[in-house]
Amino acid sequence: MALAIRRATPADAATLAEIAAATFTEAFGHLYPAEDLDAFLRASYAVDRQRVILETPGYAVWLLEDDGVAVGHAAAGPCGLPNPAVRPGDGELKRLYVLAKYQNGGWGGRLFQAAMDWLLADGPRTLWIGVWENNPGAQRFYARHGFVKVGEHTFPVGRVVDREFTLRREADAAP
Repeated sequence: MALAIRRATPADAATLAEIAAATFTEAFGHLYPAEDLDAFLRASYAVDRQRVILETPGYAVWLLEDDGVAVGHAAAGPCGLPNPAVRPGDGELKRLYVLAKYQNGGWGGRLFQAAMDWLLADGPRTLWIGVWENNPGAQRFYARHGFVKVGEHTFPVGRVVDREFTLRREADAAP
């Protein structure tokens, strides 16, 4: 395997849509009725929607590739989580997914670090992450990087409404 991380461009919209849908389905697809999952994937990971994200200043996406084939991704931008403590200028790690076959080799951590470096390039700021309540591995990973639970919010996928933990790392709390 020749793995590498690179910043995605608008030309990568279809690739991003494909890997985003694949990684979400692999991680969580078993939790939802097929029609709800399909509707969610079509709405959330449509190529046009990914292109808008990739073209929008203030957002960034990285692809993890194996010989040019996307096997993971991370996305970051302004915080959009529904928490009253969110302030203008706060950043958010919006997505961090790696296909199971490529996990446990440190590449998720490298994607995470690329996003953190970008989010903090202009100096310290408060960072946020939403993580599924039943994903203790992700919760431990983020805790090791200074994130603490400060609330909860919901994440609907069709008729299923998941409970997510809202995590925050204060600007002065970076590990």
